[in-house]
Amino acid sequence: MWLIVTEKDNTARRIASILFGSVSTKKINGINVYYSKDGNSAVVGLKGHIVELDYPKEYNNWSKVPLKSLLRARLVKRVKERRIAQTLEKLAKEADRVTIATDYDREGELIGFEALEIIKRVNPKVRVDRAKYSAITPSEIRNAFKNRTEVNYNLAKAAETRQIVDLMWGAVLTRLISLSSGRMGKDFLSVGRVQSPTLRFIVEREKEIREFVPTPYWEITAVFKNSEKFEAKHVKRFLKKEEAEKAFARIGREATVRKFVEKEVVEGRPIPFNTTEFLREAGKFMPPDRAMSIAENLYMNGYISYPRTDNTVYPKSLNLKAIVKQFLNSEFRKEAEIALSHMKPSRGKRETKDHPPIHPVAVASRNDLSKDEWRIYELVVRRFLATLSPEAIWAVRQVEIDANGEVFKASGRQIVRMGWREVYTYVKTEETHLPKLEVGQVLQVLSKKLHEKKTKPPGRYTMSSIIKLMEKHNLGTKSTRHEILKKLYTRGYVRGNPITPTEIAFAVIDALKKEAEVITLPDMTAKLEQDMDRIEEGRLDQKEVVEESARFLENVLEKVDAEELGKVIREGIKRDRVVGICPECGKELEIRKAKGRFIGCTGYPECRFTLPLPQKGRIEVTAKKCDKHGMSILRIRPSKGKSWTFCPYCSYLEWKERGRQDSSG
Repeated sequence: MWLIVTEKDNTARRIASILFGSVSTKKINGINVYYSKDGNSAVVGLKGHIVELDYPKEYNNWSKVPLKSLLRARLVKRVKERRIAQTLEKLAKEADRVTIATDYDREGELIGFEALEIIKRVNPKVRVDRAKYSAITPSEIRNAFKNRTEVNYNLAKAAETRQIVDLMWGAVLTRLISLSSGRMGKDFLSVGRVQSPTLRFIVEREKEIREFVPTPYWEITAVFKNSEKFEAKHVKRFLKKEEAEKAFARIGREATVRKFVEKEVVEGRPIPFNTTEFLREAGKFMPPDRAMSIAENLYMNGYISYPRTDNTVYPKSLNLKAIVKQFLNSEFRKEAEIALSHMKPSRGKRETKDHPPIHPVAVASRNDLSKDEWRIYELVVRRFLATLSPEAIWAVRQVEIDANGEVFKASGRQIVRMGWREVYTYVKTEETHLPKLEVGQVLQVLSKKLHEKKTKPPGRYTMSSIIKLMEKHNLGTKSTRHEILKKLYTRGYVRGNPITPTEIAFAVIDALKKEAEVITLPDMTAKLEQDMDRIEEGRLDQKEVVEESARFLENVLEKVDAEELGKVIREGIKRDRVVGICPECGKELEIRKAKGRFIGCTGYPECRFTLPLPQKGRIEVTAKKCDKHGMSILRIRPSKGKSWTFCPYCSYLEWKERGRQDSSG
């Protein structure tokens, strides 16, 4: 029997129907197995990783296990999907050939290798090969199975190395800060090889914002007129008010055009979507982890290509014209016609040979997909068509004006050809008008203004910009960056978009910077990514990389002052609980727990002032203050439904007032 192993059940079902045509489904241990009509071939889907690496049970007690013992402990492989493993074992007994058809990347190769280990324990002599594909379409699947290759064991070994190193880092450092700060159980604090440098970027940006001191400056604008009115800005930003006032006074009632340029500017098309670019764009209207989950569903249902890729260059083997022509009978007809009028693909800087850039592989209608699925599908379709469309062309005008020695500049731009902008509607086409002028032309000065302004702090990172920054510093991979970001939210380290770190995040990063700064730097992570490539190429052994991480962490543990580390974190945690000043005694009010949660005064027992709190949902202390009472606005994030905000004192007073009215009524 020929056994085909895919990554998930719905992929198995689609591949079976493409290869076999007529399919019969049988359940083995409750797992779907898809057989060919003659029963000589079968396809079974996994649930991603069915095996996980972990420490032996004797290492489970955080308080009693020495941290250094985690560094060179013999890890165990545990089957976490027992029914699937049992099904593989049963099928292996009948198989004389196995094809691994999991997703083709490091993680997919490891998932397939894990299944193969289970199969080979039962049937060590079974023949094995590999099917690689980038889209689950009939032509792609048939071609992949016609041209099967060998399993790439080095690729799987690289992914396994990452698993081992990440487990070691996470276990050692998470236990270190959780034990030292007393944050155990559900409230434990996590540290990670990628997570911590990413969090440091976010925290340090917030510090820049908080510590930013605005600098005053002055700008001058003036409204000029020939046959039309237009505004221009003085070329200089004045740091001294006196200088600005002198320049302002020199501007008379007339000015002369010193320079005028009129030209056409070609605006290049966006580059094809790799995972990072896709998540950046999707992250503007949806959390990246949600966007990736939807993209994976669209891929498995045969609508888009594999969404985990670094590639930004379409391979020559991809029939771009055939893909575009599919959309001539869809609601993207106009956009497809624009693309067909040009058909010269843009290209990014990153070119790889594993998977092409993300692109549509089949036509869908709105009725075929959910609302969110359609948003992601439409984004992928429009981006793909835009990369093949003509460039946009702008008519640009620039003028330089002399107003009694004071120089002003203005520019205008009008779209001449929409090109790709007509296809990729996620970018605003903003035009500004500037009349046609001539050098030497005299203009009237209709009005002038002196503006006092202040410099602004840098902006917070958004989900899109932090993913781009992670890529720049080689933090994580195309497959994990959105998951790392999700973990920062889940752990309560950050909130909102733009991203704001919580006081706990400040505490953890400040403590780590003081006691073990190297953990918060991207250097070790970037080095590991290079090592993964070398393992994949067969130039480096897994043991060397794991041992290097063990020595690194050993050095951290020897130098760190756990007591000081815990002290800094506890102080930060306390700051995260403070909501304001007690109206009765002037001491701090903080969130507390004792038979439920409430706000209590730190002056207890002398001061017994308290405020009630909702007992369900995660509670966050926001940076906003109540205008009436100066207390922090709290946000409640329920497990289901929308979050909501309130001032605890306002809510308490309203509740008391309602009670008073009810009793009097």
